[in-house]
Amino acid sequence: MLRPKYSSNKIGVSSSFLISCILIAISVFFIFNKQSIVDQITVWQYKPSVEITALSDRAGMSDRGRFIFYASQPKLDSTSDFNKECDRIENDTSILGCYNGSRIYIYDVTDKKLDGVKEVTAVHETLHAVYSRLSDQEKDRINKLIETEYQKLKGDKDFAELMAFYARTEPGQRDNELHSIIGTEVSKINTELEKYYQTYFSDRQKIVLLNANYIGAFKTLKARDEELTKQLDDLYASLSADKTAYEADVITLNADINSFNTRASGGDFTSQSQFYYERAQLIQRSSNLDAIRSAINENIAKYDALLAEHNSIATESKKLYSSIDSTLAPAPSV
Repeated sequence: MLRPKYSSNKIGVSSSFLISCILIAISVFFIFNKQSIVDQITVWQYKPSVEITALSDRAGMSDRGRFIFYASQPKLDSTSDFNKECDRIENDTSILGCYNGSRIYIYDVTDKKLDGVKEVTAVHETLHAVYSRLSDQEKDRINKLIETEYQKLKGDKDFAELMAFYARTEPGQRDNELHSIIGTEVSKINTELEKYYQTYFSDRQKIVLLNANYIGAFKTLKARDEELTKQLDDLYASLSADKTAYEADVITLNADINSFNTRASGGDFTSQSQFYYERAQLIQRSSNLDAIRSAINENIAKYDALLAEHNSIATESKKLYSSIDSTLAPAPSV
């Protein structure tokens, strides 16, 4: 029986060709999926702390959002090391976090009045990491959606000031910053953009609410401070006018009393009834001035109380701002 004969050389060539094709396919796959591969390896190796896990849970991240967060190896830090990782470009502005292209750093704010600030920072920086991973085509699509939302928001004074800050400190990164700001701070957005964010959030409203809560602490103090400032200015102006008028009336009354006493001593009154009438008038004017003086003193006491509250709010505001000021962070312990 005749059996087919095979050339061992041909088999070797075929195997080499197959191996080459496999290697080329692997190389092509790696080239087009390099970031995903690196991310997966990083996530396998990264061991999140209890605090980091709690941040991602409370922030309402989806599995994909958490994956990108962990792939960025987030670090929570309240020491001066944070300042080495996150540069402060403007000295009068606090930095709460940063994404350096590979890692996320979050300043460990401990003031309970600012509950939610760490979660918002974590998501804000995670969305920067997400944005950096978008393809050019997807980035163009998302940028158009973001710009649509920007047109709705740009008239807001606080928002305009925020974007002006980013324009100064990170020129050319407007859409990148908007991508993080809108995702964490704006409740109602267009349906298509909301659908996009759903990839990274199980419930985006959680982070929007946390942002509103911690920003609300500053806004409440600012609003009360502005209210008190107006009351103090108005009351000071009123007090100044009342004191000036009171002092002028006292001078006039003293002159009239002296004149009355001189006339009484010289017997210038034509009748006893005239004497008592003018005396009664002077007594009434004196009584009126006493009432005015009491009212002025009451307003002075009110002014002092308002000023004390104003100073207290200033102290509280300073404390809040100090709690997010990383330049005041203690040095790392040995």
